[in-house]
Amino acid sequence: MGELSNMTPTDTLDVLGKVCPYPLVMTKKALEKLPSGAILKVLTDSPPSAEDSLPRLCEKLGYKFESLKNEEKGFWEIYIQKSLR
Repeated sequence: MGELSNMTPTDTLDVLGKVCPYPLVMTKKALEKLPSGAILKVLTDSPPSAEDSLPRLCEKLGYKFESLKNEEKGFWEIYIQKSLR
């Protein structure tokens, strides 16, 4: 477990069963509603979202990002901390 996953998320977004671009679009909208410093936990089973589009979004926006794959359940728990601006 890393730094973000040890913290209590401000909100959780479940996009299980949704394919690109929906996880990305829904994550962007959820992040827009959160205050700076908030942590969003995203549950996704879409490999392109977990391994490509969401990490790139966070890099572009300068947000902290942590991804944990739950092999048993077949999905990722992604933690995104909205940067303090």
